[in-house]
Order: sequence, then structure tokens, then C-alpha cells
Amino acid sequence: MRRAFLRCSGLLACLVWSAAASAQNADRTIEEIKTETLARAETGAYPTLGIAPDDARDALALINTRDPDDWAAGWSKVADRYMEKARTASDGGQADANYLKAWRLYYFGGWPAPTSPGKLAAYRKAVDAYLMHAKSFDPPLEVVRIPFEDSEIVGYLRLPANVARPVPLVLAISGLDSRKETVSETYAAAIAAGIGFFAVDSPGTGQAPLKAGETADKIYARVLDYLGNRPEIDKSRIVAHGQSFGAYWAAKLAHTESARLAGAVVQSPPVHETFQTEFYRKRMYTREYLFDLLPASLFVYGMTSPDELLAYLPKMSLQAQGLLGKPAAPIFVVGGTRDTQVPIADLMMLINSGTEPREAWINPGGGHMGRTAGAWPDPVIFRKVILPWEVRQLGEKR
Repeated sequence: MRRAFLRCSGLLACLVWSAAASAQNADRTIEEIKTETLARAETGAYPTLGIAPDDARDALALINTRDPDDWAAGWSKVADRYMEKARTASDGGQADANYLKAWRLYYFGGWPAPTSPGKLAAYRKAVDAYLMHAKSFDPPLEVVRIPFEDSEIVGYLRLPANVARPVPLVLAISGLDSRKETVSETYAAAIAAGIGFFAVDSPGTGQAPLKAGETADKIYARVLDYLGNRPEIDKSRIVAHGQSFGAYWAAKLAHTESARLAGAVVQSPPVHETFQTEFYRKRMYTREYLFDLLPASLFVYGMTSPDELLAYLPKMSLQAQGLLGKPAAPIFVVGGTRDTQVPIADLMMLINSGTEPREAWINPGGGHMGRTAGAWPDPVIFRKVILPWEVRQLGEKR
């Protein structure tokens, strides 16, 4: 398993690009990153969801360079304060609230990927803080460890209480820079609707046992094996939901596991054009992404150079793999026409492939994941668009 730690003060200072790619290097400086991060925290925009602006100011004041360990240290120091408050809290509610704040800050300290020892340490602290937060959950969260090859798949399972068994379930897959913890927090809203979830990391992220690659979906085949053997889960009513990079895996599973899925929600799914060299070069520096999309992508694939990554990516295309047009589970495509990370052409390709009708929610003014500032942030899209579709789909017995 290849794990690449990318340590450089500038995004590409340690990498060699072609002249054309170098000319496109427009990633943010540290001052631009700090300004944009605070602006997003003040509006609750991704990826600062749940982080208080005052906490963001405190963390950013401690960060002076683009060194990933500097970034991790700033956010972790503020998170450490909340961990101490949680440990000394006089009641469980106060402790839980502080564990939740600590988790969000540690997670952001490791964002977008653990490309340095400091960011890896922040990620591990984030997991610990989240699991302390999860001790307050009712119904409880179960940490599941599924044997897989020479490693294991770690996932979070929550099932609604006081609902007739077996229950319907969503296989919820995180994205490039989200984690099973963030997905689990989102899907707490499904419990009240009588739907359980199994949250798991995308390949190359979090605790996933494999780096990303064209056969890494075998992780989810193994997860479906496991879920199918849990008597309290209705294996005929399982829907997959993937966000961004996770949507790629959900779209693939809709085809490769059509017999075992009742549907798939694919939110800004990379399908074909995303993986082509011309688009991917531009994608790496979109200002829609906060910073360091390239180092995160290299980490996820276990690669060390942009040239190696660009040469490999076309193999990820679902069209190149011959899947588009084959029988598939019902698919619900969600996204925005102004997405600069996954082109609308990929969504249209998926919508128009195959013979089964496809459903879609496309925000004409929306960016990645269909989000727009103010009107359609991530939580609103989940609550008003995605969850209702899943409730309807999982309410239909096959």
C-alpha cells in the first residue's frame, strides 16, 4: 500500500509540472486561504460546516505558512481546549457539546488529507473525539470491523430503535475530503425517518484499507456481503449514497451491484470527463475548492507526481470500464450546472445512459454537490432533496 506524504511550503514547490500546467498554478496563498476560510466559517459554507467563526479566527491566527503541519497545529490547539473542557465538564450534555466542537476542529486540522505527520495526528484525534461524542447517541453507534484481505473495513452502523425489523438502510460513502464521521453526523437525520445507515470511507481516505483504483469498489462488495448477513437489516432495501468522489463509487455500485441495491444517490459523480487530462489539469486549481486539491488527490491514489496521476486517471472512467448502458439500480443524480470540480457533462452522461428512467435534481445556479451560498447549503440539500428520495425509495419493497 503506497502512502505519500507531501511536504512543501507551496502547493507545487516540490512537484514538477509541464510548462502548461505550471502556468495554470493558481492555488491560494496562505493569506488567501485564511481569508477564504474565515469567510466560509462566517456563512457556514463547506468545508467549515459547524465551526464557529471565533474558533476559526483563533486557529487561523496561529497559522503563518502553507506547511501542512502548521495548519494542523493551529486547528488542533483550539480543538485541544474543547477536549479539556469536555473531560472536565460537570454534566454529559456539556461534555458532548465540547467533544463535538473538538471533532470538527481536529477534522479540519487534517483537511483535506493527512499529507503530513501533523495532519495525520489531527485526523486520528478527530476520530477519537467523534467516538467520544458518539457515546451520547441514542440509538447507539456501532463501530463495525469487517475483515478484508490482509486488513479490515471500518464503518459506523446506526439503526433506528422502535422500528420493526428488518430495517431499510443507506450505505453512505464519504468523499475525497469528507470522512465517515462527517457522513455519520449527516445521516443522524435518517434515524428519525426509520432508516439506518452504514457510513464508510472512500478508498484512499480515512481508515479505508485500499488506495483508490479502478477495482477498489470491492471494498463495498464486501460491505454488502456483511450487511446482507445482519438479520436486523432488510437486504432488499439498501440504497447507496455517495458524495463527490464517493458518488463515483455509488454510481459504479449501481451498475456492478444492481441486484443488491434498491437505488443509488449520486451527488456530483465523476463519471468520465472528470478523469480526462485536459479537465483534470484545470480542476486542480478551481477556487471552488478551498486549497490543496492536488496533494489530496495524490494521497488518495497513493501517487507521488501529477504526471503519474494524470496517466492513470482515464482508467477510472465508468465509460472506459464499459459500465454505462448496462442494467443498473435506480439512480438519483444530484448536482449543479456551475460545478468546477465535476462537469455537468458527467452528470448528463450518467442520466442519459442505460434504458431505465433516471431521476435528477440539478441546481442551475449550483456548484459542486449542487450547493449555492445561502439558499442551498449541504444540510438543506440533504434534508429537502436527498433524504425524501431515499425514504420513498426504501419504502418500496422490491
